[in-house]
Amino acid sequence: MEIKKVGVLGCGLMGSGIAQTAAAAGFEVVVREVTNELCERGFQGIEKSLAKFAEKGTITADQQREIRGRLTGTTEFNALADCDIIIEAIIENLDTKRDTYRQLDELCKPETIFASNTSSLSITEMMTATSAARQQRFIGLHFFNPVPIMKLVEVVKTILTDEAVYETAVDFGKRLGKVPVRASDKTGFIVNRLLVPYMLDSIRALEEGVGSIVDIDNAMKLGCGYPMGPLTLGDFVGLDTTYYIAEIMFNEFREKRFAPPPLLKRMVLAGLYGRKSGRGFYDYTVDPKNPTPMNLL
Repeated sequence: MEIKKVGVLGCGLMGSGIAQTAAAAGFEVVVREVTNELCERGFQGIEKSLAKFAEKGTITADQQREIRGRLTGTTEFNALADCDIIIEAIIENLDTKRDTYRQLDELCKPETIFASNTSSLSITEMMTATSAARQQRFIGLHFFNPVPIMKLVEVVKTILTDEAVYETAVDFGKRLGKVPVRASDKTGFIVNRLLVPYMLDSIRALEEGVGSIVDIDNAMKLGCGYPMGPLTLGDFVGLDTTYYIAEIMFNEFREKRFAPPPLLKRMVLAGLYGRKSGRGFYDYTVDPKNPTPMNLL
């Protein structure tokens, strides 16, 4: 099966990035949002991103117009009926995702591949909301933020995924200009399975007085060559998101390395989510480019 038309569910940060990337790769793309306002907001973000690429000379003005021309927004599920693959990037709520897939399963053609961009929820649990035939055409496609720039995509296979469908998804990832890595449907897949314990250990090190916020970050940047330290990374990802993923992984595996540290829980309860809330391990409210470390202990 050749993929020509791509459907994207959600036009938030991830959905808009996926849609832009698919359109830039030459695919016709339909993006569905729940309201016209959300759809318009997402498309404004896409246009801003394309303008930056044009300013930098990464794409020409003609290419910018062509990419935008391949993108269509809608609030109707019916507009996705003839898509060859639908990539879901909506709220990380299992019930909401399952209800969405249930509706789409009845509307879409039998050949349509369903893919979720989830970073932590079970692909298999989502899959069971659809028919037996669709379950063989159900995968995970986990992209990374910012999608138009980050080269990785995790292609996730369930125990029922048809082999030909899986290979089509891997090839699709390559056509998007990404490097696909193959993963099985185990919570966290590859990246978060390794990354989340590292981030949680950095918070435990802070709690235990091993080093300060700045020193822990500098140690990993300068000692291991990472582009940013683990606490800065937590602020970037969102500490509420990190906590949520850690909770899911701990419930799945029941291993201490996946358990959210008390400090992380209290920061989330206090609304210290990181960059998006203005404060996390660092305070971004005065000078976002040069944030100051918070006094948390």
